[in-house]
Amino acid sequence: MPPPSPVSPPPPQPIVVTTTKQPLELLSVPAAVSVVALADEIHGIPTRASATVASQIEGLSLTSLGPGRNRMFLRGVADSAFSGESQSTVAVVLDEARLTYAAPDPDIRLVDIERVEVLKGPQGSLYGTGALGGIYRMVSHAPELDRTSLDVTAGTSLVAHGNTGYSGSAVANLPLVGEKAALRLVGYAAKEPGWIDTGQRNDANWTRVSGARAGLAFIPASDWRLDLTGFGQWLRSSDTRYVNTPRSYSRDAQSPEPHDNDLIHFAGRLNGTAGSIDVTFASAMTWHDVDNTLDASLGADGFGLANPQSLLDKRHFRIWDSELRLRGHLGGVTWLAGISRLVARQRLATSLEDTAGAMETLDDDRRTSHDNAAYFDATVPVSGTISIDAGARLFRSSIRETRMLQAGPVSRERDKSGVTPSVALSWQPDSSSLVYVRYGSAFRQGGSDITSSGSIDTLGSDELASIELGWRQRLSGGGKLDLGAWFSNWHDLQSDVLEDNGLVETVNAGNARIFGIEGSLELPLGEGWQAEAGGNFTDARLIRNDLGFELEDRHLPVVPEYTVRAGLRRDFTLGQLNARAKLSLRYVGPARMSFDPDLDRRMGDLIESDFEVQVSDGIWQVGLNVQNLFADKGDVFAFGNALRYRSMPQFTPQQPTTISLNGSVHF
Repeated sequence: MPPPSPVSPPPPQPIVVTTTKQPLELLSVPAAVSVVALADEIHGIPTRASATVASQIEGLSLTSLGPGRNRMFLRGVADSAFSGESQSTVAVVLDEARLTYAAPDPDIRLVDIERVEVLKGPQGSLYGTGALGGIYRMVSHAPELDRTSLDVTAGTSLVAHGNTGYSGSAVANLPLVGEKAALRLVGYAAKEPGWIDTGQRNDANWTRVSGARAGLAFIPASDWRLDLTGFGQWLRSSDTRYVNTPRSYSRDAQSPEPHDNDLIHFAGRLNGTAGSIDVTFASAMTWHDVDNTLDASLGADGFGLANPQSLLDKRHFRIWDSELRLRGHLGGVTWLAGISRLVARQRLATSLEDTAGAMETLDDDRRTSHDNAAYFDATVPVSGTISIDAGARLFRSSIRETRMLQAGPVSRERDKSGVTPSVALSWQPDSSSLVYVRYGSAFRQGGSDITSSGSIDTLGSDELASIELGWRQRLSGGGKLDLGAWFSNWHDLQSDVLEDNGLVETVNAGNARIFGIEGSLELPLGEGWQAEAGGNFTDARLIRNDLGFELEDRHLPVVPEYTVRAGLRRDFTLGQLNARAKLSLRYVGPARMSFDPDLDRRMGDLIESDFEVQVSDGIWQVGLNVQNLFADKGDVFAFGNALRYRSMPQFTPQQPTTISLNGSVHF
């Protein structure tokens, strides 16, 4: 009897992107976008966050101050390594709403997150002010109306030169009222072990994080759905992770430098159809508090306190983000139109405390930003294989700011109206290929600077325009190829700079130009093997210098000049069990810290490594993960304490070799 014929593998499922504000298959999106799907992961692990995503795609960079303190950059659009008051160049979005405006990355843990979509390049036509570098969007699992489920995950970790940690999560889905409503509940907590010794305090930089999310879905009428979401995450790190000697995990005794990053978010979304038009209304409120404490016993002598002890930096952010959008078809034209309103309030209060508990306020800045806009986008087929996509956003942006100076409070107001267009020409010769060229633009409202005379100076607004060329190809057997190149002009770049007194102010640095190329490949090799590779090169330089001092190096800060990654995966069976193993390596090239030659320090030039094995029978799943296989101690970020930065070297070593064991059960 002849052996049975092998079963053909199922065709690859199309990847649908929704960060474009309409569902589009990846192969029809004429823009640079990367999608990190989490279906193959134990997606209840609360130690996986934005750094996990950055290691898997090209062009996304993070500073490395620690969880909840990092700034995020895309495609070389990096204004500063220091955290000042300027609006972020990358918008962090959860489902339909912005979580951040001028805050650092909140480091949202990827628990019950279906996928992360990263839309690269300026996105002013769709997302408005501040989206100079792009969009980092997390898509959560929505409540399911027809399925009851419970997923429980638990794990532990051990760090070389550190101690142990733990993590756990639970995700429950419960249909209500037949198939008319459903409730989805998510909860997680973790302690991430520390590995930096400070004097007699060993492993001082541990982090605790906890989070909860509740989603309620309701079908009020046929073809309509209402989703309500409440989410909160509370993160606390007990100390910073920098040292003063390269390739070390210890520093001299000093006061603890804790950090808190707490976020609460409520959102509502109504989707439905009115005739042939799809309608979406979304509105969300976010409360975000970021507190830092730094040892001020060195470097704070010039502020008037005899025995300075601690620098307290407290930042409070509030965002109300609302949008109504419509989409439909008119003949062969696909169109999208919407109106939006965003209100962002922020307060920064910096104060100094001495050993006796006396306080001195160093900076108090309150700022309210409004962004009102109407936008549209249309895709027009020119022929059977060529189409044009064009869009624009008409906006009115305003800032109201009050700063407390020595002479008293000073207020300023600024309004600006304008348009941020985009246009793309795409050629799709067949269902597996796409070639496109795209022009995009974005705008960021100008901030303020305190001059040497003590007055407040208004800064010019950032304007960034970019043109890119891309090729996306689906290969036989499920492989993928993605290549891209871009060129950007950035006018009136706002940069947060470190002043002589250790405080951060914002200035207009000048004009910059950015050139880059990137590519990624996923290639099935047969017998369950799959290889992947990726890399990028970014040349980002200041071409007009408005800083007031000579530059020895005109490269923009933080972003590595090049990165290269490679991975090898094997899917196999162990008896009745499904298993997979994956080895990943990533080289991060050199980067710089600051424009200022007196502050500039080199970092990067290091290798990241990761190995994981997962085994599953469909109900339970167990995974073993090892990070930093070679125990490298490269400097991931040459900064830690602003008050001490001018007087001593600072290095942030890679996290030591970490072994994690995680398991999950599905009911």
